[in-house]
Amino acid sequence: MAIQPPGGTAGGINDLYQDILVEHYKRPRHHQLLPDPELKSEGFNPFCGDRVVFTARLDGAGRISGVGFTGQGCAISQASASMMTDVLQGLTLDEVRGVVGRFRAMMQGKVLSEQEKEALKDLVVLEGVKQFPVRIKCALLAWSALQDALAEYSKSRNKLETST
Repeated sequence: MAIQPPGGTAGGINDLYQDILVEHYKRPRHHQLLPDPELKSEGFNPFCGDRVVFTARLDGAGRISGVGFTGQGCAISQASASMMTDVLQGLTLDEVRGVVGRFRAMMQGKVLSEQEKEALKDLVVLEGVKQFPVRIKCALLAWSALQDALAEYSKSRNKLETST
């Protein structure tokens, strides 16, 4: 499956997008689990067997200071997880939620502004996945794990605040 670039099928751009995806799949960034993470969750797709475990640490200012993942599955699920970890480094949780929203919107067909695309960095190469509806879940697997980790973290913080 060749992923087409947004807005066209120019060979050079298509090759570049394919190269970025393969690079993240073969040499994933942040491919390890962090000890004692504040954020942790696992995503699993029972239909294809893809799995992603996401971890992140926060600094005193509430920014992501470390991020990691492990998993196995198709090139799209694993490359998406790798690209996601690159984008999240140094963001606040509110900024993370914004990135999640933009990425999900792109995968659902929303046209993003140039500024929104720049914020997603390499993730824009996955925009072509929306042409293959069955593969959208692959691209979103790590993002679902991230959202679950954010929800669990918020829930645990709320419990701490109400018990004090």
